[in-house]
Amino acid sequence: MKSLVIAAALCASLAAPHAHAAAAPAAAPAAPAFSLPTPHGTVALDSLRGHVALVDFWASWCEPCRHSFPWMADVQKRYADKGLRIVAINLDKDRDAANAFLAKFDVPFTVAFDPAGKAAEAFKVKGMPSTYLIDASGHVLLAHIGFDAKRAATLEAALRQAYGS
Repeated sequence: MKSLVIAAALCASLAAPHAHAAAAPAAAPAAPAFSLPTPHGTVALDSLRGHVALVDFWASWCEPCRHSFPWMADVQKRYADKGLRIVAINLDKDRDAANAFLAKFDVPFTVAFDPAGKAAEAFKVKGMPSTYLIDASGHVLLAHIGFDAKRAATLEAALRQAYGS
């Protein structure tokens, strides 16, 4: 039943006409800890400390995710010299579906897999994709649901602010 509720919430968020972005309050909350498998080992929140990070939750069936991946690749390349870390966390239960999606994109960032949805639950993901900007000390600066290239400027402005520029 819980899976049906989550799936319904995700579908409803995809039908929403506008992406939602919420700036973190003055006392930004700590990002939930996670440790997830990647194609080359594991990635954990603790390994991102000292770096600004984008943590993005996605699924192969998510149409907006198809548009967010090229944007994330571009952002990763442009901010690599500043130390940006991007972790794209896949929520597909079928790893083959995730791999087929990934084969279509240049992916210069870390991809992790969370088929049980535990990290998504800890982050309280409400739609696809969901992106969290995390500062170097591990606090959530911004949570953004959905992706629209026209609204990507909101994420990038927060990213620039995280770097003090």
